[in-house]
Amino acid sequence: MPEIIPNWHPIFVHFTVALLSLAVGFHIICHFLSEGKLKQQFNILARWDLWLGTGFGIITAIAGWFAYNSVAHDAPSHVAMTDHRNWALVTVGLFIILAGWSLWSERQRRLPSKLFLAGLVIAGVLLASTAWHGAEGVYRYGLGVMSLPQAEGEDHAHNHEALQSQTEIQGQIKPEQSENKSIDHATENHDSHQH
Repeated sequence: MPEIIPNWHPIFVHFTVALLSLAVGFHIICHFLSEGKLKQQFNILARWDLWLGTGFGIITAIAGWFAYNSVAHDAPSHVAMTDHRNWALVTVGLFIILAGWSLWSERQRRLPSKLFLAGLVIAGVLLASTAWHGAEGVYRYGLGVMSLPQAEGEDHAHNHEALQSQTEIQGQIKPEQSENKSIDHATENHDSHQH
């Protein structure tokens, strides 16, 4: 595996979230469509997204288990990682049940029931929560990230929002008062952001 990717979980998780989100959305849309060719096409899309997404979900959960046991972490990030793992196990479990139900319904030539649709909506909410907790682990706690950028040097230890506010304040000063300062400040900012 390339050194820059510490584990396979981030590769598979995007397929899982995308396919299962589409499965939920297409099933909901299909429920409201009138009988016809369009409904049949959406039904096919919904089923295949559910089946493929669940397959990727199983692979993602396995890769996530290895990541959980191998990614460097501290106490706060361990809590976040465990929370994400618990949400993921429940979510994948529910999607496995729903995919099995969908396969059985397809073999029996039955359309999805309202109970099945309700289960999908619940699974979709769980999926969103699982994804949120996973993103929080990466973006809040730096899990699985090889390095974080450091504010280095005089010109890079600043807050971009503060610079924007400062620029807006300077725009409110009379032009004759700030003409020279604005030119100097713009030149400094231009020079400091060349990498």
